[in-house]
Amino acid sequence: MENKTMGYARVSSKEQNLDRQLFALKKYVPEENIVVDKQSGKDLNRPGYQALKGPLGLRCGDTLYIKSLDRLSRKKDDIKKELEWFQKNGIRLMILDLPTSMVQVPEGQEWLLEMIHHILIEVLSSMAQQERELIRARQREGIAAAKLAGRHLGRPKIAIPENFDTVVGQWKNGEITAKEAMRQTGLKRSSFYKLVK
Repeated sequence: MENKTMGYARVSSKEQNLDRQLFALKKYVPEENIVVDKQSGKDLNRPGYQALKGPLGLRCGDTLYIKSLDRLSRKKDDIKKELEWFQKNGIRLMILDLPTSMVQVPEGQEWLLEMIHHILIEVLSSMAQQERELIRARQREGIAAAKLAGRHLGRPKIAIPENFDTVVGQWKNGEITAKEAMRQTGLKRSSFYKLVK
């Protein structure tokens, strides 16, 4: 079976325009072979993209063209996983904004492509890790600053109603139902049981 050449374009919403991506992809891929998604890149659950990876989609030896890496996903971890998937399945990924991925190699020197792929995966892994560490550092700084300012973080504490002990005593003695105890204390079920604990 002949190897396929496909293209993939994505914009985050129906209002955004695909023209720029399609114009670039059409230089390499016939228009009917370009799969399009108008959906956010926050996750990989997009119909067009999943069809490309599905049973009727790309096979070993096929080539997929995309305009830039962020068309796969906005998350570096996801991009890394996808690059690994393409590599594992023997699908050549051509990224127009990344000229090194477009290199044509003579037969028998495919190891060059493997090397480029590995470098790309490593760089993305490092960037994703750095991003996670930066986010954690910012969160820690934010928590420390809030504590210094005397602000309470997280969910507000449940205020204990004045009649709580009396009502809980009646409930435990079987004088009233839990529902009645909640009504009298003005507490929701989860809050009531949390305070009882």
